Amino acid sequence: QVQLLESGGGLVQAGGSLRLSCAASGRTFSRDAMGWFRRAPGKEREFVAAVSWSGGTTYYAYSVKGRFTISRDILKNTVYLQMNSLKPEDTAAYYCNVGVIVPGGLSALGSWGQGTQVTVSS
Repeated sequence: QVQLLESGGGLVQAGGSLRLSCAASGRTFSRDAMGWFRRAPGKEREFVAAVSWSGGTTYYAYSVKGRFTISRDILKNTVYLQMNSLKPEDTAAYYCNVGVIVPGGLSALGSWGQGTQVTVSS
């Protein structure tokens, strides 16, 4: 069982930046892909970005491509999401998870954590 703890969310103006972190613990996950998802009020959880176990390959949802960057530090068991040029439509609770890369994103395998709230004001 892997535990995931997201942090780094907050309130930011449109055009601003935030960096999210997700610390994983509980088992060795260095061979798992990891990714970020988000859930906006009244909407389903959606895929945002994923990174391969080596960190060498990344995947992004079309809506964030070119603005968000995912990375991971295997030694620290941490995955990051650098979010630039934020838009009000990026407002959501952001969650990370481990999983398997599939067409269109990441098939999450772990339990969902508490998430971290990102609010972008216009």
